[in-house]
Amino acid sequence: MVYDSHHIDRFGRFRRCNKAATAVEFAILSPIFLILLLGMIAYGIYFGASHSVQQLAADAARIAMSGLSASERNALATDFIARNGAGYAFINPARLTVEARDSMADGSQFVVSVSYDASSLPIWGLFQGIHMPGKTIRRQSTIRLGGL
Repeated sequence: MVYDSHHIDRFGRFRRCNKAATAVEFAILSPIFLILLLGMIAYGIYFGASHSVQQLAADAARIAMSGLSASERNALATDFIARNGAGYAFINPARLTVEARDSMADGSQFVVSVSYDASSLPIWGLFQGIHMPGKTIRRQSTIRLGGL
């Protein structure tokens, strides 16, 4: 088959045209970008819930210091978490578990441990390909009895 100059000219224009290059690049990179974006959102929500659990444990430990006995401190910490758990980001107070007690290692310290069942967070079904940490968040706060 013999190509005339008209066919060669059209092929040359096609080769030099880069109008579709942006669309092709977008088609290649957009799935990767979407996976990264979903991963950042999922981990951001998880870290927000984790930070809220840690802050809740720290605030409960500070409140518990006004108690005179271990049982009174335990009651104060548990009550604080029950009343204020909903005020922390990404936290459902019904899924919190609290343990407040004097430290086993050092009797001059009081420990508030908070566990949160994070399985209700909207991140678990967001994207199955993202590796996520465990569905239970456990944090604790230790505070010295009697001040310094």
